[in-house]
Amino acid sequence: MSILKDKNLLITGILTDASLAFGVAQLALDEGANVIITGAGRGLRLTERTARKLSGDVDVLEFDVTDPAHVSNVRNALEEKWGHVDGALHAIGFMPEIGLGEDFLAASWDEISTGFDISAYSIKTIAETILPLMNNGGSIVGLDFDANVAWPAYNWMGVAKAALESASRYLARSLGPNNIRVNLVAAGPIRTMAAKSIPGFKEFEDAWDGRAPLGWDVKDSSAVARACVALLSDWFPMTTGEIIHVDGGYHAIGA
Repeated sequence: MSILKDKNLLITGILTDASLAFGVAQLALDEGANVIITGAGRGLRLTERTARKLSGDVDVLEFDVTDPAHVSNVRNALEEKWGHVDGALHAIGFMPEIGLGEDFLAASWDEISTGFDISAYSIKTIAETILPLMNNGGSIVGLDFDANVAWPAYNWMGVAKAALESASRYLARSLGPNNIRVNLVAAGPIRTMAAKSIPGFKEFEDAWDGRAPLGWDVKDSSAVARACVALLSDWFPMTTGEIIHVDGGYHAIGA
């Protein structure tokens, strides 16, 4: 049985086939979904090339979440293509170099504010883009990295993830009457292009090696994709405002 049969899904955050969102998109296609993916800025052409690696007919839309004009452009394109939307994956994030590393005090608000817009506020932007097309309810899923603690070098991206977690709960509260669920998947560290931009990413890998009771493979994102696809399906009809940890159990274990 295909758990996403004929569902129309908007998936953001694909740059390469190593992107977490790529695995979600491919599994969603395998499970019967119709998929449109998005790219932005200098990464758009890379997204378009990567789309050809997906096994299915997948359109690519330009969607810069900081540009209000793109909201209406993407909504109009989705309406023309499908008429309605059943769900979306929020898998975008950005923080300039000054917002990462060991000096938490180095960054000014002007230097990191765009990072908050792209990494956290954008889940609201994606929601308002598709909300008029979700007449039958649906699901919005975001990719997260556990923001309950302070991580080495993650700095302002960690704060942005905390904002994303809070925003997802408020969205869940706001969109519940529309039968729209909003949940996050907090993944363990995966070797993506985004991960490479984090100074000291090796520290995350080493920490998971010794503490995750189920173990963890930084090169395998398939478990993350399965969790996202399950939440995008109808299998969790009464789950919203939740953060599902897919991290080998790391989050639950003390030192």
